[in-house]
Amino acid sequence: MYAIIETGGKQYKVQQGDVLYIEKLNAAEGESFTFDRVLAVSNEGGLVTGAPLVEGAAVTAKVEKHGKGAKIIVYKYKAKKNYRRKQGHRQPYTKVTIESIKA
Repeated sequence: MYAIIETGGKQYKVQQGDVLYIEKLNAAEGESFTFDRVLAVSNEGGLVTGAPLVEGAAVTAKVEKHGKGAKIIVYKYKAKKNYRRKQGHRQPYTKVTIESIKA
């Protein structure tokens, strides 16, 4: 059984027990979080797709930890104009473990 959920502007195919690194959630570590934006659910009966969401479907996940990703360097420059700007960025993330899929 799997589901396709939407969170943080991205879509993920999840199964029970999967570990995901997603955009930062507003939930404390160790807490359960419910994703209600479920786009599709596949089970023994086949695939059920929503228009755009599946009614009554939810995916429950446990928040493992929050953190920041690897640093990327943003460097702007214009040739022959002595214009240079260097800036770093670390994207925040939340690590979650999928506990159950309710369809």
